[in-house]
Amino acid sequence: MIIFGTKGYLYQLAILTLVCGGCGNPAAHTLRKRVTKFTLFFVPLFPISTKYATQCTFCGTEVKIGKEQAEQLQAQGAGAAGPYGQGQGQGYGPAQQPYQS
Repeated sequence: MIIFGTKGYLYQLAILTLVCGGCGNPAAHTLRKRVTKFTLFFVPLFPISTKYATQCTFCGTEVKIGKEQAEQLQAQGAGAAGPYGQGQGQGYGPAQQPYQS
């Protein structure tokens, strides 16, 4: 008996500040990568499909984007990364530093 199937993985690539196309608010958007892998005996072997999307944290609107646009947004987030590695995106207002005692 051979057991095979698929399993989905969700990776959060970046958090960016963008203007939402759904609600029109400048809000944080998560850049996500969904990968579906073929599994054999519950062991993931190779990816079958890869999809990218951004989701508004204010209203929840999700927009599917292409690989090239996802790479551009990820580079934009990495270029604006603060000292703690979190992307500030386009930056609406002053950056908040984590609380240190």
